[in-house]
Amino acid sequence: MTFDEFNLDPRFIKLLKAQGIVEPTPVQEQAIPVALEGKDLLAIAQTGTGKTLAFALPSLTRLAGLPRTKNAMLVLAPTRELAIQVHAVIDPLAKSAGLNAVCVYGGAGMDKQATALRQGRTVVVATPGRLLDHFGRGNVRFDHLSILVLDEADRMLDMGFLPDIRRILGKIPKDRQTLFFSATFPQEIARLAADMQQSPQRIEVGAILTPVDSVRQQIYTVSATSKISLLTKILRDPAVTSALVFIRTKHRTDRVAKALHREGFKAQAIHGDRSQNQRQHALDGFREGRYKILVATDVAARGLDIQGISHVINFDIPKAAEEYIHRIGRTARANAEGDAITFVCPEEFMDLKTLEKALGKNLPRAEWEGAVPVISLFTPESERPKVSRSSRRRHSLLRRR
Repeated sequence: MTFDEFNLDPRFIKLLKAQGIVEPTPVQEQAIPVALEGKDLLAIAQTGTGKTLAFALPSLTRLAGLPRTKNAMLVLAPTRELAIQVHAVIDPLAKSAGLNAVCVYGGAGMDKQATALRQGRTVVVATPGRLLDHFGRGNVRFDHLSILVLDEADRMLDMGFLPDIRRILGKIPKDRQTLFFSATFPQEIARLAADMQQSPQRIEVGAILTPVDSVRQQIYTVSATSKISLLTKILRDPAVTSALVFIRTKHRTDRVAKALHREGFKAQAIHGDRSQNQRQHALDGFREGRYKILVATDVAARGLDIQGISHVINFDIPKAAEEYIHRIGRTARANAEGDAITFVCPEEFMDLKTLEKALGKNLPRAEWEGAVPVISLFTPESERPKVSRSSRRRHSLLRRR
């Protein structure tokens, strides 16, 4: 199937072909026809599956065929990085059809954003907190809003944006199309979707909490004091052309980036305490190849869409399986292959158990000279030895003795 088979604006098809994009991904194939009909959509899909085009193409096609109105489409994203990335996809498409877009996020000056919002744009891409700031200053109205998109809805929930989202919903028209995209579907997300949508069509692409097949996953068991030396050893492998290193805390992110600098690596750190200019400089440098390594907290786990990341390295194992999926989804994008390496210390065996239980399998362990024993408590049911009823009875009696 190709994009030509959808009833999309031909200007968008031409732009996609110029970028070498011809065939839709599974989520695009299922979502575009529904969104083109103006129906509410609830899409559950893994990260890195092309969700931005899945809502941008049909939404802009619909808007291009309607009389021009201000602030006709609102896209809410959890982080400034994701907002910037979504805007980067939407903006050239919009311009090709005589439409326009603005990106609104925190950490940047208010004045330029306020001017654009007062003038009105066809599409507003925004983070919830900064959009509410503009609401409070009277900079923006959505009287003619016809399309609302929530991107990475589960991440917004994780980051505590639910009250902000509900406040925004109270300021926009109820008569609208709502497109809801999420990588996971916990009960809180189900309730939010029910409040926001009317008879939505649900699509689910790929198994939830299942990484794409082209990601090769591996566990390195390591002592806490040996993590830096192991990291530098892995990064010196010629196969590592660009690496995204995830760390739990802002302070340790800076510390690891400085350690890599001392070892001669071109690395930059990105986390919530860095200014927007610093973060953008790091992202641009990583994207353009000036930096081989980006050391990041989970602020970059979603919305960072950079082609060609060969390795994702979890310097710290994430506490939640969902976060693991989003982290390693930064590699093996656009049908490429990639490697996901996770460091696990002996005291982190329970985090490993939680992760492997959610994935439904034990992750392969690397054999290397500094490996340390780490208990694995999860054994899939299919791999457990079959025990007869009489054997279980004898085992029970022995335990009582």
